[in-house]
Amino acid sequence: MSKYYLNYLDELESEAIFVLREVWAQFQNPVILFSGGKDSILVTHLAKKAFHPCKIPFALMHVDTGHNFPETIAFRDALIDSLGIRLIVGSVQESIDKGRVAEERGKNATRNALQITTLLDAIEEHKVDCAIGGGRRDEEKARAKERFFSHRDDFGQWDPKNQRPELWNLFNGKHFEGEHFRVFPISNWTEMDVWNYILREQIDIPSLYFSHEREVIWRNNSWIPKSEHLIIEAHEEVVRRKIRFRTLGDITITGGIESEADTLSKIVDEVSAMRQTERGNRTDDKRSETAMEDRKKQGYF
Repeated sequence: MSKYYLNYLDELESEAIFVLREVWAQFQNPVILFSGGKDSILVTHLAKKAFHPCKIPFALMHVDTGHNFPETIAFRDALIDSLGIRLIVGSVQESIDKGRVAEERGKNATRNALQITTLLDAIEEHKVDCAIGGGRRDEEKARAKERFFSHRDDFGQWDPKNQRPELWNLFNGKHFEGEHFRVFPISNWTEMDVWNYILREQIDIPSLYFSHEREVIWRNNSWIPKSEHLIIEAHEEVVRRKIRFRTLGDITITGGIESEADTLSKIVDEVSAMRQTERGNRTDDKRSETAMEDRKKQGYF
């Protein structure tokens, strides 16, 4: 009898699709948290496969900080048009205007943490009981503690020491009114897996991931792109460099790397030789050793 072998990417794909279908079976009003980055694009692509030939049964939810890359917003809008599904946008600027959060000041000011309040307000307003994210355990030590189904209390808070067991791929999505879950279908994927899958499936991604010339400054060991939101000090020089981004966040905190990788194949080759985590160029994660976990406990993605 011939043996049947399953490619490891097919195994990861199958696992993620199983998780997405479990979400649809257990929750009343789930959404996909969509940032325009490669991981949320991947989750959206997997959702297309999971429910084909029907449309994706989830809305996409984007927390708009107002400091996004223009390319990211353009990609988001084009994707929504092609999928024909609903987009929910939570605005950090609206949260600031309403006095729900206070704008940070200073050279390293960011709206990253302000997203927490906007996200939780949007979840409450739209009665979302499950928010599907593209977090992966290899990204950061706090994310390595997450389960596939991650419970949040009625304040949107996460307790890393009080999580439900997930034995034999049995997921418990039961919750009280006001509580919700965050679900991470690609938890077991690595950055290398993501890029190999994007290459195999030929998934469209924003041009920011490919090498291109851009005006940048050197700060916190990264090339930070020049923008109207960036406070540039007198000693900092704006230069043009050929860079690309390994991860996407706000334009004020996302650092690029010098690169010649302008195709998916070249990106795969480059990533295979990397020794630094992809979030190593995110200045918001450099504020403290526990920066990500502290934000997640409060309700961050």
